[in-house]
Amino acid sequence: MFFIRHLQQALASLGELWRVPASSLLTMAVLGVSLSLPTTLHVLLKNGEQLRSTWDNAAEVSLFLKEHVSKEQAAKAVNRIKLYPQVSKVIYVSQEQALTEFKQLSGFGEALSYLDSNPLPAVILVTPTSQFSSPEGARELLEVLEQQNEVAFGKLDVTWLEKLSAIVDLLKDAVFALGFLLLLAVTLVIANTIRLSILNRREEIEILKLVGATDNFIRRPFLYTGFWYGLIGGVIAWVCVSLMLWSLEGALSALANELDTDLMLDGLAFSEFLILIVLSAWLGWLGAYFSVTRHVNEIEPENQM
Repeated sequence: MFFIRHLQQALASLGELWRVPASSLLTMAVLGVSLSLPTTLHVLLKNGEQLRSTWDNAAEVSLFLKEHVSKEQAAKAVNRIKLYPQVSKVIYVSQEQALTEFKQLSGFGEALSYLDSNPLPAVILVTPTSQFSSPEGARELLEVLEQQNEVAFGKLDVTWLEKLSAIVDLLKDAVFALGFLLLLAVTLVIANTIRLSILNRREEIEILKLVGATDNFIRRPFLYTGFWYGLIGGVIAWVCVSLMLWSLEGALSALANELDTDLMLDGLAFSEFLILIVLSAWLGWLGAYFSVTRHVNEIEPENQM
């Protein structure tokens, strides 16, 4: 009987919402848009974390060889470096290849043809394994590889990776703070909506108290109303975020083609969707609870004043 009574009141509160569809849908839309903002920030943060992992994996050590090193000596150095467990891939770029690439990329092909000798050194490009792909791990690998006799010096350009990583961490903290404020705003909106509903039904509540209805019985429909507001608002937020990601697919695909890379925006996983729905329903119930606890207790039948 207990669960049946709760189910009846839950369905009855949902029916009350649809009796005033315009105001109910407007409130749900406001909640949905408000919830979509922290949800969107979460999605962007999640994709930013994935992008940062690809940045870390992009760390590459450049080893510039000494001038007197022959191709045979360079080949031996390459084979020796491949034996290191920290190394994933090794590419040898000869002086001739380096000059050809520089001519193609710099646009100074004709000017370089007047040089008597090739000023560019041979280079060994080393890609670390995933365990050493972070800036710290790549630096450790660079210190080890610079000890090779054939190497003049090594270079590792990870300053930009560290700056981008710091920016992502800053955005992460900002997203959490802004998300908390937006969720608090959702709770306050629901609390105010329930307060207005209580005031509109003041006479009904007074009559219920006159006939002996308990405060819990009176509160229950309002709590379920807040629950429905939050639940449907969460669904609307999911729809808004999904539509936004769908609208960005074309622009993202064009950007990926320009950058010659794979760029994809991952939406909400099913577990994240469930968390969104449960969290929004809980916020609706919480806002209703705060409002009901205060305002229902203040209402008493006039003959008992």
